[in-house]
Amino acid sequence: MFNVTGILKRLVIGRAMRSEELHETLLPKRLALPIFASDPLSSVAYATQEILLVLTLGGLAYLHFTPWIAAAVVALMTVVVLSYRQVVHAYPSGGGSYEVVSTNLGPSAGLVVAASLLVDYVMTVAVSVASGVDNIISAIPELADHRVLLALGFVALLTAMNLRGVRESGRAFAAPTYLFIGGVLIMVITGLIRYALGDAPVAESAKYGITAAPSDAHLTGLALLMLVLRAFSSGCTALTGVEAISNGVPAFRKPKPKNAASTMAAMGIIAIVMFVGVTTLALITKVHITGDSCRLTGLGTDCSSYTQRTVIAQIAASVFGGEHSVGFYFIQAATALVLILAANTAFNGFPLLASILAQHRYLPRQLHNRGDRLAFSNGILALAIVAGLLLWGFKANVTSLIHLYILGVFTAFTLSQLGMVRHWNRALRSRPDPALRRRHEVARVINAVGSVVTGLVLVIVLATKFTEGAWLAVLAAIVLWVMMRGIRRHYDATAAELAVTDPKSELTLPSRVLGIVLVSTLHKPTLRALAYAHAFRPDLLEALTVSVDREEAATLRERWEEYGIDVPLKIIDSPYREVTRPVVEYVRSIRRESPRDVVAVFIPEYVVGRWWENLLHNHSALWLKSRLLFTPGVMVISVPWQLTSSAHADRPAARAPGSFRRGEPQGQVGTRRR
Repeated sequence: MFNVTGILKRLVIGRAMRSEELHETLLPKRLALPIFASDPLSSVAYATQEILLVLTLGGLAYLHFTPWIAAAVVALMTVVVLSYRQVVHAYPSGGGSYEVVSTNLGPSAGLVVAASLLVDYVMTVAVSVASGVDNIISAIPELADHRVLLALGFVALLTAMNLRGVRESGRAFAAPTYLFIGGVLIMVITGLIRYALGDAPVAESAKYGITAAPSDAHLTGLALLMLVLRAFSSGCTALTGVEAISNGVPAFRKPKPKNAASTMAAMGIIAIVMFVGVTTLALITKVHITGDSCRLTGLGTDCSSYTQRTVIAQIAASVFGGEHSVGFYFIQAATALVLILAANTAFNGFPLLASILAQHRYLPRQLHNRGDRLAFSNGILALAIVAGLLLWGFKANVTSLIHLYILGVFTAFTLSQLGMVRHWNRALRSRPDPALRRRHEVARVINAVGSVVTGLVLVIVLATKFTEGAWLAVLAAIVLWVMMRGIRRHYDATAAELAVTDPKSELTLPSRVLGIVLVSTLHKPTLRALAYAHAFRPDLLEALTVSVDREEAATLRERWEEYGIDVPLKIIDSPYREVTRPVVEYVRSIRRESPRDVVAVFIPEYVVGRWWENLLHNHSALWLKSRLLFTPGVMVISVPWQLTSSAHADRPAARAPGSFRRGEPQGQVGTRRR
C-alpha cells in the first residue's frame, strides 16, 4: 500500500527537490504574469456582465450608465495598481498588504487584512472556477447538470498542478492566459473595425426586451443612486487579485522589486484595455442579460428552460459570425480555461500569506513547511478543501457566490494604502535630500488618494452587498481573526512556559526512576520490552498486567514463574473489564506516594506493514499512551515489535531501539515489590 501511494504521489507531484534548488523555482516576468495576474486579467470575462446584470434590474432604461460605471472602475484600477507598485518597492519581502498594515498600523489591523485576504482567496477559487464552468456550459449546454462535479474536478486539477511547484504551474498555465489575452484583443479589434465600417455586430439577445423587476422600475433620486452604486460594486470584481503580486515578490527573479513592479504595470494596462474593449462591444452589440431569464420578453418559448449565454460568449458569437464559428469556440475555450486558471492566483497568494502568518505564529506552523516540490503544500491543500466545500454548498452558482466576493480585497486595499501613507510620513521625516523627498511626496499622494477611493468603494460594497450574502464573508473574516489571535496566544503561552530561566534546576536529576513494563500476555514482544527496560537501568522495575479474566491471569502467573523471570509481576483486578483506567490509576498512585520520582512506562507495540492490519492491533496501547501522557512525571516508552508484514513496507524493518541480540549483556537492576 505504501509503495502504491508513493508511486502515485511521484506521478502527480514529481520528484522531491532539495532545499538548495529553491532558486531554480524563481520566476521570470513572462511566467509571473499568468501565475499572479490571471485573476484580474480573467475578471474581464465577467466584470462587465455583473454591471449589466444589476442595471437590467430596472429593465433597459438604465444601461446608459454602463460607460460611466466602467470609467469609474478603470480609474479605480489605475489608482490601485499605482498604489501597489509603491508597496512592492517599499516592502519587497512578500508580506504585501499584511506586512504594510502590521508595520504601520499595528498587529491587530494587520490581522484584519490577513483574515480578509484569506477569505477573499478562497472566494477567488470558488468564483473563478464556477465562472469557468459557466462558460463551458455556454458552449456545451448539455453539461449543465454536471456543474458541481466539473467545478470540483477543476479544483482537484489545480491543486495537483500547484503541488508540483510554482514554476511548474506557471509553465502549464502560461499558454491559456496568453491565448485568452490574444483572443480577447483580436475579438475587440475585429468588433471595433466592423463597427467603424458600418457592419456593427449584433448580439443574439439584442432582440429581447427586459421587464424591470417590480421593486426597481422607475427609480429616481436615492434609489437610482443605490442601483448605480450597486452596479459599480459588482463591476469592481475586475480588481480582485491585484494585490497578489505584492504578496509574491520573493518568487520573482532578481531584481525582485523591479520585476514585480513591471509585471504589475503590465497586468494593469492589459486588464484595463480588455475590460474597456469588452464593455464597449457589449454596448455596441446590445447585449441584454438578466439574472432571471423569465424577465426577457420575446422569447417565444418556455422561459425556465432557456439558458442565457454569458456576455463574452454573446459578443464572440456576434463578432465572429455565429455560435458555430471557430472564433466563438476559441474564445469560449480560452475564457473557460483562464477563468479556471484564475484560481491559480489564489493558489499562490493563499499559501504564501498563510506561510508568513504561520511564521509569525498566527496560524499552525505546518503551513510554513515546504513540500517535496518546495511549494507550501499544506496551504495549497487547505485552500482546495475549503473552496471545494464552498462550491459544493453553493452548487457552483456564480450569482450566489459573487455576493461574498471582493469585500475582503477592498478591506486590504484601504488599510494597506493608509499604512503606506504613514510609511511615507515616517520616511519624509528622515530624508533631507530634496529630490528624494519629492518622490516620497508623490508616492504619499498616490497612496492617500488610493486609501480614500478604496475606502469609499469598501463602504459602497458593504452597503450594497451585505444583506445579499456578503455578511457571510464578514462573519468568516471575524471568526478567522479571532482564531488567529487565539493561536498566537497559545504559541506565546507555550513559549513562555517552556522558556529556560534556571538551567541548573531544570537539569536536576530525579530521586529515582521507577520502571513499569505493561504485560498483556507472555510472548516475544513482552520479553523485548523487559530487555529494553533492563537496559534502561531504572532504580526499581516491575511488570504490570490487568486481570479481566482470573484464569488467564493465573496462567500468566504460572508461566512467569516457570520462565524464571526475575522481574516481579503485579496483577490488578478489573471486575468491570477495563484496562486503561486501572493502569492509569495505579501509575498515579505511585506518583502520589513519590512525587519526586519519575515513572517510566514501557508499552510493547506491533509494527505492521499493511494498512488494514492497524485496525487489528495496538488499540489498547494507543488509549493507554493518550491517557498516560497527561500524567505529570510519567514517561511513556513504546517498544516496537516488527511483524513479518512490516518487511514488505517501503522501508527496511530496522532493528528496534532497545532490542537485544542473544548473548548481549543486559545488566542488573533492582526490583520493586508492592
